[in-house]
Amino acid sequence: MSAGGGSKAIIAALVANAGIAAAKFVGFLVTGSSSMLAESVHSLADTSNQGLLLLGQKTSKRVATRNHPFGFGRDRYFYSFVVALMLFSLGSVFALYEGIHKLEEPEPLSSPIVAVIILLVAIGLESYSFMTAIKESTELKGEATWWQFIRQSKVPELPVVLLEDAGALVGLVLALIGVGLATLTGDPVWDALGTISIGVLLGVIAVVLIVEMKSLLIGEGASPAELDVLVAELAKGKVERVIHIRTQYIGPDELLVAAKIALNPGLTVAQTAEAINDAELRVRNKIPAARLIYLEPDLDRSLTETAPDPAIKGA
Repeated sequence: MSAGGGSKAIIAALVANAGIAAAKFVGFLVTGSSSMLAESVHSLADTSNQGLLLLGQKTSKRVATRNHPFGFGRDRYFYSFVVALMLFSLGSVFALYEGIHKLEEPEPLSSPIVAVIILLVAIGLESYSFMTAIKESTELKGEATWWQFIRQSKVPELPVVLLEDAGALVGLVLALIGVGLATLTGDPVWDALGTISIGVLLGVIAVVLIVEMKSLLIGEGASPAELDVLVAELAKGKVERVIHIRTQYIGPDELLVAAKIALNPGLTVAQTAEAINDAELRVRNKIPAARLIYLEPDLDRSLTETAPDPAIKGA
């Protein structure tokens, strides 16, 4: 699956969250449960978030302009960052406020069985959304762990949906426990504690997403494995070695590569151009995302250079 993938997981999450949000609001109106209200706002925020992710995918495909010569690929990072902020503000902060409010002024639940049924149905729908996200992420994940995938992925939407869905499932379980204990004990404080737990959970997830999306938005370079491939492919043919190299992802599926390469001495202009073209072709064959490659030819002055490029392995 290409870096542009993830739409199926986003749409599945959007449909599931929209239905769940409506059901939870009905459950809150019937029961008065603060956990249900917190989960309702959480699902509403998640539904809006999926819309923002889809919007980011659409706007990132705009054609490059004079003011934006490298295109709009980072729109996907921007909207994913906004999603993380919304998850924190609409999800976490609201749940904490509501939980603390209900802790100070406990209110008994009415018709708790309605809340339990809605939460169980929501768990089923959210599980479907979560499994769809896992299925779409598996190919991109490769041999990495799920945590490594979330930390290292250049495709922002799938880590966002994965963490949102995982948080939603855990939040639903916390809400179910809070409502269940409040019903069994007759003490609504348990419902308030469940709401606060949901707020803390969403806050942790939001902070993780904010940190990761900020890193992508600022600009991340190629991974160490990709960098090794880049250097190895460039340093072939008439290229003696890579003097220094800089990389940056300007979109999930677009890598910018700029490097100074040492060519064999005595090459003509035509041979130099051919060597550069061959090097670019080798790189693109190995790393298709390397669409923008700028190579500066030079002579090998390794004997006089005192500051090797730390980006190159073994420099």
